[in-house]
Amino acid sequence: MFKIYEKYLIKNFLGKFFLISLIFLSLIIVLSILEEISFFKNLGTSFLFPYFLTLLGAPITLFEIFPFIFLLSTQFLFYDLFKKDELILLKSNGLSNLKIIKILFISSMLMGIVTVSLYYSLASKLKFYYTDIKNNFSDDNKYLAVVTDSGLWLKDEVDNSTLIVKANYIKDNFLIDVIINKFDDNFNLIDTVQANKVDITNTDWVIKNAIITKDNITQKTSENIIFKTNFDQDKINSLFSNISTLNLLELFDLKKDYEKLGYSSDEIMIHLLKLFSTPLLYGILTVLSSIIMFNFRREKSIVFHVILGIFMSVMIYYLNFMFTSLGNTGKIPIIYSIFMPLLFISLIATIGLIRVNEK
Repeated sequence: MFKIYEKYLIKNFLGKFFLISLIFLSLIIVLSILEEISFFKNLGTSFLFPYFLTLLGAPITLFEIFPFIFLLSTQFLFYDLFKKDELILLKSNGLSNLKIIKILFISSMLMGIVTVSLYYSLASKLKFYYTDIKNNFSDDNKYLAVVTDSGLWLKDEVDNSTLIVKANYIKDNFLIDVIINKFDDNFNLIDTVQANKVDITNTDWVIKNAIITKDNITQKTSENIIFKTNFDQDKINSLFSNISTLNLLELFDLKKDYEKLGYSSDEIMIHLLKLFSTPLLYGILTVLSSIIMFNFRREKSIVFHVILGIFMSVMIYYLNFMFTSLGNTGKIPIIYSIFMPLLFISLIATIGLIRVNEK
């Protein structure tokens, strides 16, 4: 059963969290709506359509900045406690600084579990609908890439012809064990090209030792065939990079499909590790923010704390970004790319906890 002071701290912390989240959500909507209106201005859609799409995409963006919202929520909680001299009252009732930090740390961890398990699942689904709807209005909608148990499938349109490409897997800049079916406007089969290896370095694919079937006649050629498409290695990679539209179960399924395809699943693994370590990150940032507030003079203005919070958020963002980039490029092991920033922030927070009760 929660004690009165625990309920008071948790209630105020949640209040600050929801208030700051609402402010950031409003900013996200305002900034995003301008982009959506610009995108749809010549497409003849309803006046409300850009606003609807903005609401679909905003929750996942808010999730991405939750770590900094926890940091700011903690700052504003302590700012109010200092301003109203409530911290002195709590201490007079036997509540130490360390006990306050412990309550906030556990609260942040539990909130992190809820945001990952429930909020993220809902936000990723809304992001999927956002992407799916917007793709219908995009020039790239005629292109399609899908990973299934049987391999990689691509749909393309070139020179009034439709291409259906199937490959068993990707290795470096090559598609392996490839079948390309070419259809006319009425979806009548024109020809079929088979090859063990296709170079997809650029949009002019190089097909070696191709077997071509046309009008039921099969021929094998030893000459390289240049095949014009709208896909290259970078574009194929980018089509599978929007993993924020997938929930946890879908991420695990996609990871398995990537491994069957021979496609690197490092990005998915990094994303999964980030999600699983999110509650810990929230807790550590809450502790760090608490320690900083205990060490700064209490008469500092609210503007100072806002600037300080933004500065800390930017520093932590770039620290995470640097290690994630190193992990994605294979410069460091994936596990290090996620937990090294956490370890670094934890060490700073731990040092600050040593004499926190004397503040």
